[in-house]
Amino acid sequence: MESDSLSSNISYFGRKLSDLNINDNSAAFSDCNSDRSGEFPTTSSQSRRLLLACASDNSEELISQLILDLQSDNIDDQKQAAMGIRLLAKNKPENRIKIARTGAIKPLVSIISSNDAQLQEYGVTAILNLSLCDENKDLIASSGAINPLVRALKLGTSTARENAACALLRLSQIEENKITIGRSGAILPLVNLLEIGNFRGKKDACTALYSLCSVKENKTRAVQAGIMKSLVELMADFGSNMVDKSAFVLSLLVSTPEARAALVEEGGIPVLVELVEVGTQRQKEIAACILLQLCEDSLIYRTMVAREGAIPPLVALSQTGTSRAKQKSEALIEVLRQPRSGNGAASARTSNVSV
Repeated sequence: MESDSLSSNISYFGRKLSDLNINDNSAAFSDCNSDRSGEFPTTSSQSRRLLLACASDNSEELISQLILDLQSDNIDDQKQAAMGIRLLAKNKPENRIKIARTGAIKPLVSIISSNDAQLQEYGVTAILNLSLCDENKDLIASSGAINPLVRALKLGTSTARENAACALLRLSQIEENKITIGRSGAILPLVNLLEIGNFRGKKDACTALYSLCSVKENKTRAVQAGIMKSLVELMADFGSNMVDKSAFVLSLLVSTPEARAALVEEGGIPVLVELVEVGTQRQKEIAACILLQLCEDSLIYRTMVAREGAIPPLVALSQTGTSRAKQKSEALIEVLRQPRSGNGAASARTSNVSV
């Protein structure tokens, strides 16, 4: 993702690149809920090596200087400072705490609102790296980062959008932030990123939506934003490497009536039945769980699932699946074999599937 570098002759506290011999083969600056995100090039940039080398000796002094530069009137100084902070926060948890405690959060939040796309991207990425530390999450949210991150998610570069999604995911790991993030308008641009983003963008959006949609009002927002179309398409595409993730998000949403209606409307039943038949063991299990939630209280949906040919693969799953898959497939078979029963296997209600 690295499209920028500090100028090769830049120095901090009298130290220049020519004086350094650093070997840093680290691949990625963060993960996004088990997904790697935002990788640096294989060969480290000169500026990156310089900053990491400086950090090993006098990170407090360097951090203070970078924070001053963040508040400069010169946009190039701001870019270099934001780049420096994002690099210093990449691998070292102790640096993330130092940077936040030294006062970097508020000036970083300010530059996330910049109309300069590159500066915004650097600020978003720095905030993401700082948010990897649990101790910083409350401070980032209370410093007003959520609205600027949502703006970057809507209008930023591809990298800024992906990293904003990851940062919002991190902040959403504090329960009370989930509603704030949803009400700040994050759900629709996350659904858009899930639909049109590159592979990394789709993963980041899906992961963030999984976290946010544990809250009921965000489930409604996601369905209204058209998430079902993207989820069904991703589940149907075995080459997307997104089948499991999209199915997990769907498993959260399908607890609501509007989500079940949208799932059926978008052609989700044939896709789920196919997953039960030819998916991996985990995919078969989660598809059976979703179909059971879909069918429990609806004669119409039970009839549709049965007509799609679900019973033979469900019988096979009840014999060869995981213990949970066997339980859910057996309950679903009972429901499907009693299509005129209004309540069917009501006692077999599923709970949300966890990652």
